[in-house]
Amino acid sequence: MIDTLIEMLSYPFMVRAFIVGALVALCSALLGVSLVLKRYSMIGDGLSHVGFGALAVATALNAAPLAVAIPVVILAAVLLLRISGNSQIKGDAAIALISTSSLAVGVMVISLSTGMNTDVYNYMFGSILAMSREDVVLSVVLSVIVLVLFVFFYQKIFAITFDETFARATGVKAGLYNTLIAVLTAVTIVLGMRMMGALLISSLIIFPALTSMRVCRTFRGVVISAAAVSVVCFVAGITVSYLCATPAGASVVMANIAALVIYAVIGAVRNLGSGSRRK
Repeated sequence: MIDTLIEMLSYPFMVRAFIVGALVALCSALLGVSLVLKRYSMIGDGLSHVGFGALAVATALNAAPLAVAIPVVILAAVLLLRISGNSQIKGDAAIALISTSSLAVGVMVISLSTGMNTDVYNYMFGSILAMSREDVVLSVVLSVIVLVLFVFFYQKIFAITFDETFARATGVKAGLYNTLIAVLTAVTIVLGMRMMGALLISSLIIFPALTSMRVCRTFRGVVISAAAVSVVCFVAGITVSYLCATPAGASVVMANIAALVIYAVIGAVRNLGSGSRRK
């Protein structure tokens, strides 16, 4: 196992994949806990489609993909919150509205310009070869910023996650922190799309949180467990991808599915044990 790890890390593209992937997986897991508890977990899927549309436009214009996609997806995240705040359009409908529109724009731009080339394929399904040195530097810097902001505003995020109405009553600016979560999620989605693909990146947000909730009972416990599960599953998925020549994104998702099953079994066994002791 150690020999395999050393062999993998001898390739620069694998080192880049591990560094960026682990950071993105960590950011996704931390934000995912709040998004899942707020019943807003599909925002990742919606923003990934927006990111695909932005990346398609950037490719057609020969512009820097991340430089175009990040501000566009951030604006979409803020717009999504504003639309969701409108009583006439609910959250799931707003996500569907923005995601399908963006996907349609991306497909139209691709069909009228470059066609389905390798870059576009990588954006849809992910590739560990897609990360350049410049992408790695930008991704590391932005990931660290996301982690620092999450830790710094942890208490506020906790407050609006469990009882937004009470948080507002105590003076917490819920709208501001909801926007912060949306912006951090948007950045994380764009950073992870190059590796996981637009179709699979939302799994990094949903799976670790749901997995940890099978066993953990406190918000802090779920956050810590989700972070650990996400990073371990990413490393396991990338290792499987390297050894078996399988797609990186799909391999990471399969590792997360396996973790969900294991945690579900552990949670079920523990609940049975607790029930028998009460009797």
